[in-house]
Amino acid sequence: MQPEIMDIREFLSTITPFDHLPDNILSDIANQIEVSYVRKDQVILEHGAAINDLYIVRSGAVELHHRDGHLYDRMSSGGIFGQMGLLLNKRVRYPAVAKEDTLLYCLPDSMFFDLCSEYDHFADFVEVDSRQRLRNAVDVNTDSNDFSTSKVKSLLLKEPLKIQANDSIQLAAQLMAKESTSALLVEILPDVASCEAYNAPAYGIVTDWDLTSKALAVGMSHDTPVSQIISEKVVALDQNDYVYEAMLAMLRHNISHLPIIKNDVPIGILADTDIIRYESQNSLLIVNSIFHQNSVNELQEISEQVKHCFVRMIDEDSNSHMIGTAMAVIGKSFKQRLLELAELEFGPPPVPYCFLALGSMARDEQLIVTDQDNALILDNQFEPDKHDVYFSKLAKFVSDGLAACGYRYCSGDIMATNSKWRKTYQQWEACFEEWIENPNPQALLNSSIFFDLEGVWGETQWSINLNKFIRRKASESPRFLACLARNALNRTPPLGFFKNFVMESDGDHKHSINLKRRGTAPIADLIRVHALAIASQSRNSFNRLEDIIDSGMIPAERGHDLKNALEFISMVRIRHQALDIEAGMEPDNSIEPDNLSGFERRNLKDAFKILSNAQNFLKYRYQGNKMNL
Repeated sequence: MQPEIMDIREFLSTITPFDHLPDNILSDIANQIEVSYVRKDQVILEHGAAINDLYIVRSGAVELHHRDGHLYDRMSSGGIFGQMGLLLNKRVRYPAVAKEDTLLYCLPDSMFFDLCSEYDHFADFVEVDSRQRLRNAVDVNTDSNDFSTSKVKSLLLKEPLKIQANDSIQLAAQLMAKESTSALLVEILPDVASCEAYNAPAYGIVTDWDLTSKALAVGMSHDTPVSQIISEKVVALDQNDYVYEAMLAMLRHNISHLPIIKNDVPIGILADTDIIRYESQNSLLIVNSIFHQNSVNELQEISEQVKHCFVRMIDEDSNSHMIGTAMAVIGKSFKQRLLELAELEFGPPPVPYCFLALGSMARDEQLIVTDQDNALILDNQFEPDKHDVYFSKLAKFVSDGLAACGYRYCSGDIMATNSKWRKTYQQWEACFEEWIENPNPQALLNSSIFFDLEGVWGETQWSINLNKFIRRKASESPRFLACLARNALNRTPPLGFFKNFVMESDGDHKHSINLKRRGTAPIADLIRVHALAIASQSRNSFNRLEDIIDSGMIPAERGHDLKNALEFISMVRIRHQALDIEAGMEPDNSIEPDNLSGFERRNLKDAFKILSNAQNFLKYRYQGNKMNL
């Protein structure tokens, strides 16, 4: 053996994770190592560039950085880097720069992957232990993405200014000038309504634009009550919503200010100027353009851009929550514009109504492969003989339009075109109450779909009140929760006795794994049970998990493990759908394990183990309340 090869071999035998490898393997590695010398301040790896080697520092010093320039790690002799890039699509994740004259050993990727496959201790070192490994796998996609980690509450600098509805517009202007703010909240009294569903907000908002365009421009007296120029239909976000969601809301509603609430109480006002630095045009322009289309054909043309938007967000390292929210907002925007067009064609509705989004769209967890689940809440004064023809035509117009835009008809007929799912507010309450009090199999199936609902058009407050009704009734019914928990165990993760993948045995996707049916859906199901038990106000699974952790129902560490499992399974599903799109194929939810990287296989198994443990806890947590149907 040549002296330089012996020197490399001896050095490797002293550093982790090479120090536990057999002598013959160390010799093979030493023979394949290439030596590279880099000068001080020389760039070794650039973010996003292809990477084909694992780097080992023999002498000198190297710094790794996040994409935004912040220091990630500093290493000297014996340090290794480049493993995360090799494991994640063979693209550099952390740029590297030599801080001193540095001698590097470069191990080819083929040998690196062989070592990962053959030696668990080597794989465990480069990927860390299973739970930490999964956490790192999730964190690597979000460590430098402000959109996915910044919540709107982090941008609030002060509490909102408030005035009374009968205060003058002059007082409003004086307060704005004094406090250098561009918006005030106006406290108003709710209207008296015929039923709980008609509750009005307890505040309105007045902005500098309202003062100039509605008051000053028309010569309104400065003594005029501010209630004359306020916007009472306020669009607000929860403090834990993301900056990205705030941008989407502003685009959708063409507004520049968003009240931010905590437990239904305003804690601040977010202005568009506060989030200019967070703008991401590539991901958001489609939302705005939807509302400028004047026909189904034009909307259909716009819908062709959705797949490109989906792929761009993945290329920008967006996380699954961010992607799910964006896809859901796009879907809701198509519904809203179709409803606008329907009302233009058929005229104003004979009675008020609320159009509902259900399932993943309501949870802000929608991806590119989806069908349409929707329903209608009708005013309690609805009379089928007089009014149903209108709503039947409206529902068909919207459903056909959605199908034209790529949202498939629901195979289970959970659509507003089905008269069964066009009910008055009181009928919906009675329906939900029946499902909760008599949880037969069909009722449980319906609950798993309809208990994730959001109003997207019309009297959207009705959907908020229905959600409150559902949470209250479900949290007070241990029997229903036990039955729902048992139902949530019907879909199990695809792991066999020896922790190997269990694949579909028949159908078009034989020998594959359906990552929705066997991964994300079971997690969403079990999270829903816990969320209903604590009467969580959240709809999104990640937000529900935060509420569940805060409630103490599950330990924080286990809750965060479940969050990481959901994120990783979702991102594998998302990335492989994007690969299908780029290859000109129709994306789906199924994946063949042979098409997974070693990194994905190992971490998917970790995620599925976490799901299995969470299902075991679900079984234990609610078994004391179990009753036969």
